[in-house]
Amino acid sequence: MTTKIAVLGAAGYTALELIKILLRHPEVEIVAVTDLHEGRPHVAMIHPSLAARLDLCVEKLSPAEVAARADCVFACLPHGVSASMVPHLLDGGARVVDFSADYRLNDPEVFAEWYNQKHADPDRLGKIPYGLPELFREQIRDAALVANPGCFPTSAVLPLVPLLKAGLIDSRGIVVDAKTGVSGAGRTPKLTTHYPECNESMAAYNLGRHRHTPEIDQILSTTTGKSVEVVFSPHLIPMDRGILTTTYSQPAGDVNEEKLLQTLRDFYAGEPFVRVVDHLPGTKDAAFTNFCDITARVVRNRVLTVSCVDNLIKGASGAAVQNFNLMFGYEETTAL
Repeated sequence: MTTKIAVLGAAGYTALELIKILLRHPEVEIVAVTDLHEGRPHVAMIHPSLAARLDLCVEKLSPAEVAARADCVFACLPHGVSASMVPHLLDGGARVVDFSADYRLNDPEVFAEWYNQKHADPDRLGKIPYGLPELFREQIRDAALVANPGCFPTSAVLPLVPLLKAGLIDSRGIVVDAKTGVSGAGRTPKLTTHYPECNESMAAYNLGRHRHTPEIDQILSTTTGKSVEVVFSPHLIPMDRGILTTTYSQPAGDVNEEKLLQTLRDFYAGEPFVRVVDHLPGTKDAAFTNFCDITARVVRNRVLTVSCVDNLIKGASGAAVQNFNLMFGYEETTAL
């Protein structure tokens, strides 16, 4: 028996990647795709690459109508919108993987501070599993709702958690320096992602204000039992997809590269989508895959980690399917 799937917010880049992955999944049927387009355009009018692959029209449906059709809903919706719809989807009996940040943070006041809006469903905060299976697999399995991680946090948290838990780096003064492709800004046109503005240029943005900062802090702190506040420095670079993240930490005691790499390998032994590598990975290594590639170095008495992910797959839609597979009892690597 197949699992029936609905995709909300189907016009975006992450929704397109999600649909392409789900079309490879032998155990699912996509039964609804929604967005706010006028009329009922065929999905191939919005995403031409789906022509002859998915014969559905994009509809405007209420949460109750979506839940009546689907067993699982992937909510690729803007921050703030998801939390207004998720309670009704859950009441209708659907399980939900939410792509927004609405359920990632535990504190509604922190959410309001960073997202400039009051949370629409505050009582659920702090009770929803964070959708990073490498750290929260057992909580995800039985969840009705999973908060899919942000792309930057995935690339920062995965290399740092093992080293913090092993006591190899100091929890204070961690710098997370990340470069992302333009698709991370979404499909809606903006001046900063207009081709003449961003091509052949590289720029930092949202320094000290990027909304993934409290998410990184929270996950590092809760998983390691240490108080962590990172300095997060994101940069936009002129490529379509991919994130390269370098972290800088103070060593705690006597550490060397062999010890760092072995700690990472031991922590992620058996994990299907984390590759601990000896070389310095690049974004093309992980592009179009659900892998996170990680390495570590010691440079002038600093511990550096370098990691890369595809922001649209391991940073979004691939992680969502990984979570879905856990929730519905499928092999975790199915379609990935």
